[in-house]
Amino acid sequence: MRVFGKSAGVESSAGAAARDVDASGDGRPDRNETPTERLDRNWVSLLQELRVTQTGVQFLTGFLLILPFQGRFEDLDDFEMAVYLATVLCAVMATVMLVAPVGMHRILFRQHRIGTLVQTAHHCAIAGLVLLGLALSGVVTLTFGLVVDEEVGVFAGVACAAVFVGVWLLWPWVLRRR
Repeated sequence: MRVFGKSAGVESSAGAAARDVDASGDGRPDRNETPTERLDRNWVSLLQELRVTQTGVQFLTGFLLILPFQGRFEDLDDFEMAVYLATVLCAVMATVMLVAPVGMHRILFRQHRIGTLVQTAHHCAIAGLVLLGLALSGVVTLTFGLVVDEEVGVFAGVACAAVFVGVWLLWPWVLRRR
């Protein structure tokens, strides 16, 4: 079983070394580590990032799940109910995606599949962040819609989604290409 290369679905150690450059961007590798050490470092880094998001998305999901038991919930119209249900679905799926690497690690533990684990967890984290952004946009839509009106809610939700796309996705991809 190969851990590195195309069979495991991860980039070669040469490709990874080319991307691991120092902060100055002059193209020199900033670490003297083996490919396995790099994967271990990437795994630890990813776990730290997931710890930050997991707690927040779990609180958001829990909060959303108790809303139907509140008195004013019955006053939601069809649009607000649809936004609420879509928001709950996005929050639950974000929770699933952001916690999935833990389950993967348990199943793949001691299988010498760290490359597969890091790459798959990376994709789960990206998907989880996208779903979290959608869930938060839904919360903004619903909140502004209930406090002001539906049109303002939709505008605020779309604006919020645009900020998430810009700050969480586009900006990092621009920085990555530099």
